[in-house]
Amino acid sequence: MSDLLTYAYAVVRNAEGLREAIAAPLRGVADTPVSLVTASGDDQLGLVVSHVPTQDFQEDALKQHLEDLKWLESVARAHHGVIEALGEHTTVLPLRLATVYLDDNRAREVLEAGRTMFAERLARLSEHVEWGVKIYVESSAVPVAPTVPAADLSPGRAYLRNRRQQQSVRDTVYQAAQKAAARVETAGRKHASDRVRHRVQQGLLADAAGAVGENVVNDAYLVPLKHCDDFLADVTHAADGLDGVRVEPTGPWAPYSFAMPLGESGGAAAAEGAPP
Repeated sequence: MSDLLTYAYAVVRNAEGLREAIAAPLRGVADTPVSLVTASGDDQLGLVVSHVPTQDFQEDALKQHLEDLKWLESVARAHHGVIEALGEHTTVLPLRLATVYLDDNRAREVLEAGRTMFAERLARLSEHVEWGVKIYVESSAVPVAPTVPAADLSPGRAYLRNRRQQQSVRDTVYQAAQKAAARVETAGRKHASDRVRHRVQQGLLADAAGAVGENVVNDAYLVPLKHCDDFLADVTHAADGLDGVRVEPTGPWAPYSFAMPLGESGGAAAAEGAPP
C-alpha cells in the first residue's frame, strides 16, 4: 500500500484561474499542497484533492482519530479553509470530512462516473450559500412572577409549588421557541430555496460550540445570494418579544448541508451542518 492517500475536498466547476489559485500557496489537511484532478478528456469539472499520510487516514486509524476532538478540529479547519478559498473562485460542491481514495486514478474514476450528477448539483448550488439557524431556550432568563409568601406551607408543599412554577416557566419558554421556529420557517419559505434539519447539538458538540442554553432547533437553509440580506433580517428578529428564546444565524457558508457526500474508505463528518 502507498504511503499516501488522496484526500478529496470538493467537486468544482473548473473556472478560469482556478488552477492558478490552487497552485498558489494553498495548503490543506496535514499542511499538504492542494491540486485539481479532472476527468479524462473533460476538464469542465474537477475534484480538489491533496495527498495525506495513509497511517492517519486508513480506516482503522481514522476511526480512532475521529474520537480525538483536537485532531478532528484541526482537520475540519483545514478542510473548511480549502473549501472557503475555492468558493471565492467558483461554485463548490463540498464533500464530507475525511473523504479519501486510494489514489488520484480512483478519485478520477469517481468523478467520471458521477459527472452528470455533479454537474446538475453544481448548477443547483450556483449563486447560493448556506445559512445555519439555531434556536436556544434559556428558562433561567425568564423573569418569574413573585409569589405571596406562604408561611403556613410545609417544606414539602413549598417544594412542590416551586417545581410547578419552574415547569410552568419551562413550558412557556418552549411555546415561545415554537413561535420563533415558525417565524424562521416563514422566512425560509419566503427567501430560501431549500432547508435541511439537523439533529440538535448536545453533549460534546454543544460544549465545543460554547452554546449557552438548550439547542432546540438546528436547521440549514440554502439561500440565493440576492436574498441573503432579507433572509437574515427576518431571522434576526424571529425571537423579538419572546423571553428566554435566542435565535442564532451563522454563515454564510459553502453549501455543506446540500451537497451529496462521496466516500470510498470510511469518510466521516465531524458534525452535521456547517463547520465549526
